Amino acid sequence: MWVGLAAALGLLTPVAAAQPRSSPVGYTEARRYRVQERLRLPGSVESALISRVASEIAGRVIECAVRPGDRVERGQVLVRLNGRSLELALGAAEAQLREAEARRKLAERSYERARELSASGVFSKQQLDDTLYELRAWQGRVDSLQAEIERIRYDLERSTIRAPFDGVVTAKSTEVGEWLNAGSPVVELVSLEELEAVVHVPERYYRMLRPGAAARVTLDALPGTVFRGRVSAVIPRADPQARTFHAKIRLPADAGRVAAGMLAEVELEGISGDGGAAREATVVPKDAVVREGEQTVVYVLDGDGLAKAVPVVPGPGIGVWTVVNGALAPGQKVITRGNERLRPGQRVAGEPVAYPLP
Repeated sequence: MWVGLAAALGLLTPVAAAQPRSSPVGYTEARRYRVQERLRLPGSVESALISRVASEIAGRVIECAVRPGDRVERGQVLVRLNGRSLELALGAAEAQLREAEARRKLAERSYERARELSASGVFSKQQLDDTLYELRAWQGRVDSLQAEIERIRYDLERSTIRAPFDGVVTAKSTEVGEWLNAGSPVVELVSLEELEAVVHVPERYYRMLRPGAAARVTLDALPGTVFRGRVSAVIPRADPQARTFHAKIRLPADAGRVAAGMLAEVELEGISGDGGAAREATVVPKDAVVREGEQTVVYVLDGDGLAKAVPVVPGPGIGVWTVVNGALAPGQKVITRGNERLRPGQRVAGEPVAYPLP
């Protein structure tokens, strides 16, 4: 009995081992797509608005409200200066103004009385002119003090240094207790609402550059994300050594994860590196491309339910798709989900995944 049971187990074990569990994967068919080789240029992201915010008046710093890395809004307090001396000067000027206004009113009444007396022949023309001069002198004093008060209030307002636009503080140039002269920098502020990719365009393409032309921008830091922008400026002066021209591509205002200094690749639409010729190519979703050591492969789901690795050379990207060159034919099922840990010959169970073509 035990011998028979052992024999039965011996027969069952190889059968169970021959049926390994299939790994679930997602697949998409490779497609034939007509692509046009476009000019792609490396560049970097820069802010179109960078400001070294400076103090407009002299004074001692009593508060630094921000530090590098802080996001600020337009009008937000950056630095405060000691404004006590301005407050005292304002109080003195306002007191002098009240006195001058009182004396102007007295001079105005004196002039009106002098006019009446002059009309009746009691006051001479000289006496009338003297009262008019007195009135005008006090009116001038009132005007002068009002202007002085406005100046002091303006200086008091400028003793609080505020952000001129929305942005990020990238550097701070002062600390509490320091004395600032008029024009001394306090912070460097970079706007992330007005970002642009700057590229160096070879001289032979300069005549094709047009402000307002569409462009596609991809970033090394954000793989798979494509930003669509437009050429905002073409600098008509070549670099004397590289013989290239600067072109700036304004990025959309909602590019929230983009930062100044990121590496970029810019595709200028309407400018082709090969004269605009189009060709038929095999494309697969970018998710299908796997890097294995020094080799780039695409795993294909064959008719036996096994994963087969096909070496490919990636070409230009087209949205979420990419051109591939190699022994891969349109219509083959390329694995796009669960391919990170696959091995050639591994049994898989596939489910279709939709990727719309651009």
